[in-house]
Amino acid sequence: MSINQLKKNVAKSVLDYLSFKYIIGIGSGSTILYFIKFLARCKKKILGVVSSSYDTTMILQKYGIQVFDINTITQPVIYIDSADEINTNLQMIKGGGGALTTEKIIASIAKKFICIVDESKVVDQLGVYPLPIEVIFHAYSYVLREIMKLGGFPKYRNGVVTDHGNIIIDVYHLNLRHPKVMEDRINSIPGVVTVGLFCNRKADMALIGTKNGIKIIK
Repeated sequence: MSINQLKKNVAKSVLDYLSFKYIIGIGSGSTILYFIKFLARCKKKILGVVSSSYDTTMILQKYGIQVFDINTITQPVIYIDSADEINTNLQMIKGGGGALTTEKIIASIAKKFICIVDESKVVDQLGVYPLPIEVIFHAYSYVLREIMKLGGFPKYRNGVVTDHGNIIIDVYHLNLRHPKVMEDRINSIPGVVTVGLFCNRKADMALIGTKNGIKIIK
């Protein structure tokens, strides 16, 4: 079974966990695109959504799904998003698409966060995938030096400007044996908007598309 089929399967399975007639949060990425296509078939059942990125908003509007400004709602009942990596403790690396800041905001205010991934994204220890950090441009050189002090090898993501007008640094070979500690440490560096470690606000549940069906981790 192909990776794309596993993504489709897990994207469809999360519909069973939605609280309809409410506002839900929606992330970004290829698995989420499949989810949006399935959601469009029952869009009349939901009140609307809040979106993690400009690209996701454009796709949602294409399918006629109402998108709310996050500042105009109290909180989404459920946030659905994917991850670049997730461990069995439901801690994640996110931000491969550059939307990590808004993703973290929505995840933080949502009552429940459900992560949907295919089985290739599940790891024993985070850090195989490069760690994205959104950075204010004027702090770029300083943040690079601070990340190197932590043992990482930072690389500027060429040609990428986030929805918030900032840049992305991808960090390779960083020791993430204690990912929550590292999240707090990187977030404390002046000029860092946020880091793509989701440990302080990890997922409440993961649905994992495998060749043997949907695996659930709570």
